[in-house]
Amino acid sequence: MGNTDKFEMIANKYDTPERIQIAKVASDAIRNFLVDPKSKNAIDFGCGTGLVGMNLLNEFNSMLFLDTSQNMINQVRGKITNFNIQNADTLCFDIEKESLKDIHADYIFMNQVLLHIHDVKLVLSRLFDALNENGHLLIVDFNKNEKIVSDIVHNGFNPEELANIMTKIGYRDIQFKTIYSGSKIFMGHDASMFILDSKKVQQ
Repeated sequence: MGNTDKFEMIANKYDTPERIQIAKVASDAIRNFLVDPKSKNAIDFGCGTGLVGMNLLNEFNSMLFLDTSQNMINQVRGKITNFNIQNADTLCFDIEKESLKDIHADYIFMNQVLLHIHDVKLVLSRLFDALNENGHLLIVDFNKNEKIVSDIVHNGFNPEELANIMTKIGYRDIQFKTIYSGSKIFMGHDASMFILDSKKVQQ
């Protein structure tokens, strides 16, 4: 996945008050879409230091923290050890390079991850394959912001356009809403964030 080298370098100082606050907003928004999660398994996809997944650990039967950055995964492992967490595991893996063949989940969520993914359709397709029947993919990310010009990240997304891509892949029951607006939260610019919920329904 994109920008792994950058995340390798900042892993040990990633948990700033601002990022912790945004992660709380994201995890609270995700929690509102969960249905009977206590018996369900989840993947915190592109987990970073696990800020969102750690907030949601008690909601699920088990959680897999997945990231392309080994240093980020090491940070999560440290938290799992320090807090004696029993229902979590970690995996350093790049889904843009290969499929998650043997891993499936009822819920997959990602916070500000799609921004860094070069081939959005490919990754969304591989995540669809990793979902169990009636499983949910939840995406929290920035609304498209034309002021941002970058060759390393997308400048946000239009949720309607994203929903169209996902519908073609097979996702159903797609719904989305803006959940947060903040000052200078996206590459120095004011921005807003949305959550999108989608479902893998047996055809």
